[in-house]
Amino acid sequence: MPWRVPPDQRQAGVRPDPYRIWLSEVMLQQTTVAAVRAYFRRFTERWPTVGDLAAAEDADVMAEWAGLGYYARARNLLKCARAVVADHGGLFPDTRDGLLALPGIGPYTAAAVSSIAFDRPETVVDGNVERVMARIFAITDPLPRAKPRLSALAATLTPSARPGDYAQAVMDLGATICTPKSPACGICPWIAPCRARLMGIAAELPRKLAKQPKPVRQGIAYVARRSDGAWLLERRPDSGLLGGMLGWPGAPWGDTAQEQPPAPADWHDPGIEVRHTFTHFHLILSLRIATLPETATPITGSFVPGDRFRPADLPTVMRKAFDAASATFDYD
Repeated sequence: MPWRVPPDQRQAGVRPDPYRIWLSEVMLQQTTVAAVRAYFRRFTERWPTVGDLAAAEDADVMAEWAGLGYYARARNLLKCARAVVADHGGLFPDTRDGLLALPGIGPYTAAAVSSIAFDRPETVVDGNVERVMARIFAITDPLPRAKPRLSALAATLTPSARPGDYAQAVMDLGATICTPKSPACGICPWIAPCRARLMGIAAELPRKLAKQPKPVRQGIAYVARRSDGAWLLERRPDSGLLGGMLGWPGAPWGDTAQEQPPAPADWHDPGIEVRHTFTHFHLILSLRIATLPETATPITGSFVPGDRFRPADLPTVMRKAFDAASATFDYD
């Protein structure tokens, strides 16, 4: 992982960069390592220090984040970077409490950064650690009800020596050996004290409450291209889903799709639907397509010239809509 400093280098005096640890932890929230690697490299190449990120344009950061999801993280990233520069001289606080005072940093991220970057004996509990603890201590209470107990048990194991290495080791144990399905108990370094293995229930833990079915919301995405090649886009409000991101105009999503065209035009219904799943609901977007004259005055949104428009700057659901609609336009 490009943000890691191996134990042998740490013992030789190489310290992790708090900026890189913080950035990786924010990116990894509800996102896999595989998905984060490329984003992390792009961010650190473009903005190698927290000062560089603090000075970045909001739109540039949101565009680089496009496709990673949970876009409030990107907005909080900028707020936090600017607070570190403005209030701390560009240096991250080295304690959990100091980190908690920064915008967008919660208990998990504060514990992770203080432990991994500064070797503070804080207890770091992510989903992988919860699974390891549930099995080591044979906790059969289901998640999320068992979370406080699992955190308390994890705290009893957190060492004062090399807590940063320990925190990363337990997370790695859960990610590679104590996996959700078919845990590799035979090669686990904690095979002896694992109560769930002794009871023969390791693969069953942690138990989880049954998930409620996700509701389905409907919407319409109006994909319009002006005759000179410009695209009609709108930036979503900073608060709410996909906040601050570029997207195709349309009415709010709800139980039914509402027609709310962003400009007078001969809107064509190609019979295309785009489907996307968010954390709390499934979305079905119906497409409307139009080619607008150069004199068009939109009711909502604004035109982005064709040579400045990058589909990669769109969040995933809006890029899906572009991919589905773009074949209907004549690019000649």
